[in-house]
Amino acid sequence: MRVPTNLARGNLGFNMTPMIDVVFLLIIFFLVSSHLAQQEVQLDLDLPDAGSGQRPDREEIRRVVVNVLPQEEPAGRIMVGGRLMHEWQLAKLIDYESRDAGRQLEVRIRTDRRVPYRMIEPLMVACARAGVWKVTFAVAGR
Repeated sequence: MRVPTNLARGNLGFNMTPMIDVVFLLIIFFLVSSHLAQQEVQLDLDLPDAGSGQRPDREEIRRVVVNVLPQEEPAGRIMVGGRLMHEWQLAKLIDYESRDAGRQLEVRIRTDRRVPYRMIEPLMVACARAGVWKVTFAVAGR
């Protein structure tokens, strides 16, 4: 009886195609997510001035940036992630994001200085109902 030999088959190779696919997908994901994060803070809002305070540390904390636009109609005032939403949609979003018990959630409110407080209060109430106590306001520094 003859014993088969594996020498005639050649060298075994490692297929790199799946790993390259995963790396490219990760690169695309991080490029898109960083672009969306920059888009949040590039809205042209006339932020209020701050006479005191300190710059926030670069913490690894989950953050939801809420932009409140100086428009009269309530349906088009709140923008999160480039999408306009109603107050009840924002309340559901904050409630959903705050459920992750492993990490703390911060809600950063960016609003125009002409927006009255009565437009901001429902956002703060939604944060309190969801158990989010770290609410910050974006301001223009001197």
